[in-house]
Amino acid sequence: MAITKTDFMRGMQCPKMLWLDKHRPDLKVIPPEIQAKLDAGNDFGDLAMGMFGPFEEMTVYRPGTHVPDKKAMIANTLDAIGRGVKVICEAAFSNYNNYCAVDILRRTETGYDMYEVKNAPELQEQFVRDAGFQYYILKRCKLPVGKIFIVLHGQDGDSPFLPVDVTDRAKKYYSWINDHIWDLNRMQKEPAEPDITPGDQCSEPYACWYCGYCRGAEEG
Repeated sequence: MAITKTDFMRGMQCPKMLWLDKHRPDLKVIPPEIQAKLDAGNDFGDLAMGMFGPFEEMTVYRPGTHVPDKKAMIANTLDAIGRGVKVICEAAFSNYNNYCAVDILRRTETGYDMYEVKNAPELQEQFVRDAGFQYYILKRCKLPVGKIFIVLHGQDGDSPFLPVDVTDRAKKYYSWINDHIWDLNRMQKEPAEPDITPGDQCSEPYACWYCGYCRGAEEG
């Protein structure tokens, strides 16, 4: 087990959340309204792939599933980079098995600009941390990254995509991510469930899908 962008963000919100993801995903309860937001986010991300015109998508699923085939996606990404593809979507990278898939990579004269797509009207710091994690992986893979953008939901159909430059803020998270990623990697492999009392982390910045389990265990 290694760490993906989602793993890292969930583990930093609450280590127990990450541990349960790895060991007891059967306890997860996703409310319908949250699932609807996740689905809408996926739809918005699919639309954003074409914001710069023609693109190649790297997504590959394991046969008969909707589980991404990370090795195949990484191989596809390396091939696309080697061919000089101008816009690569879901570009996959791995360093010591820590993994990310970048929503959009756009080739420049000196390397690549990176775009993280969020179906939201305003910039939030957790979005910048998301992008910072991806930059961390790409830098360790020695891919030259220039600018980093968060793509927000525009005001109307004529301007559906609003890229916001977060380059400096995202790159500053490199050391913070390096300080924590290896601890989360070790923690998720522990056989014993972390003993963490429910609190603000159950809802900030995102509602946890294990709240019912944790609160029930605490009451019991």
